[in-house]
Amino acid sequence: MITSQQMRAARALLGIDQRELAELAGLSLPTIQRMEASNGQVRGVVDTLVKVIGAFEGAGIELLGEYSSSVGTGRGVRLREVAGADPGRPGRALLSAKFPSRPEIR
Repeated sequence: MITSQQMRAARALLGIDQRELAELAGLSLPTIQRMEASNGQVRGVVDTLVKVIGAFEGAGIELLGEYSSSVGTGRGVRLREVAGADPGRPGRALLSAKFPSRPEIR
């Protein structure tokens, strides 16, 4: 699943706020706020969790589980490398490609 810490870290990698995540996931802002306010693993309706995880994955975020292959230990997030992406604005190429009708997120 996903932890509240991973949600905040993933948003930070993408440079988006809670409102933008809510829009990407098709959820309400209070739902995202409640999820991020939880301590540790986020609990909730499975469909809601799937929407959040799908929004992150669609934007280029890879969520690392407790025992996922990685150099370190524990949970985390990683931004997938995208060919031609602007290194100063990670995640923007994927967000723009997924949501072309939306204005650029700042």
